[in-house]
Amino acid sequence: MIKLIALALTWSGMALMYLTSPNQRLRSVPLHRSHRWLAAGLLLPAAALWIWAEGIGAGISGWLACAMLSTLSLPVLALFARKGAAS
Repeated sequence: MIKLIALALTWSGMALMYLTSPNQRLRSVPLHRSHRWLAAGLLLPAAALWIWAEGIGAGISGWLACAMLSTLSLPVLALFARKGAAS
């Protein structure tokens, strides 16, 4: 059940990340950039849930999945924090 919740958070976060991209093709106008905060906010708990569901002894595949999610979400948060501080 925990993995299904983590999967739903991951899909939702990645869909929002795509819909805010200027290269997306599903909408005529991309979503506002503030939705990227929400996307990153969904991906961070998803990574935490994956780590919790897989456990410490999950092996390399579980930790690689968590590292991939963190790699996607943490730079987005850092980028927006830097842009917010500059304005």
